[in-house]
Amino acid sequence: MATEAQAAPLVRSGVALLARKLRVRDTISAEEEQVLRDSVTDVREVRAGKVLVRHGAPLHESTLLIEGIICRYKELASGERQIQELHVPGDFADLHGFLLKRLDHNIASVSRAVIALVPHDNLKRISEDHPHLARMLWFSTMLDASIQRETILSVGRRTALARIAHLICELCIRLQVIGLSEGGRFALPITQADLADASGLTSVHVNRMLKQLRDQEMLTFRNGIVDIHDWERLASAAEFDEAYLHLDFQPR
Repeated sequence: MATEAQAAPLVRSGVALLARKLRVRDTISAEEEQVLRDSVTDVREVRAGKVLVRHGAPLHESTLLIEGIICRYKELASGERQIQELHVPGDFADLHGFLLKRLDHNIASVSRAVIALVPHDNLKRISEDHPHLARMLWFSTMLDASIQRETILSVGRRTALARIAHLICELCIRLQVIGLSEGGRFALPITQADLADASGLTSVHVNRMLKQLRDQEMLTFRNGIVDIHDWERLASAAEFDEAYLHLDFQPR
């Protein structure tokens, strides 16, 4: 748990990233951004691999990611898991829990992460007093659903190479929106095992696909850094169409 002095700049940073993501789609006023900052009651640093929300547990707050990577996933009794979405800074990982009150999946940190907690009572006040901001937060949950549908398509129908290529393309765009990707280069502090869980492949297969993408000079992934060398070829291999990320600006 961060002290108040430590938390304030972290809250500003995390909310600024959320606001930046939303401003790509619609106008977010300075007042609305301040409302979001005021809604945060706690900031925590968590280690990699920590379960933040367990499926079925009662929820009273939602999680805004400030730094690092966290994921939503389901798992079998054997412990095998399928990552449904990788969350980047500025994402609410469990905003839908505000209405559902419990999740049917887990949320965990993939890397070291910093998170902000927003009590559901504060989200309720936002929904009552700031209807436009509430619609934009609702939009965030709809965007998560769109990303998850694309993940289902990848795991169900794309080739192994296309799955990895598509995930890298998606993360590049999402990080670019919040200023954390430039020129096809961005930090991705996850392991090949995490990529395997996100793509429905084995770690060995992921390693082969990354080597193939590297040998074909499309991208390299080394020491937690992705470098995309040929966006056009990578996007073509993935059949990547960014329309599902709803990057169009319009009143909502």
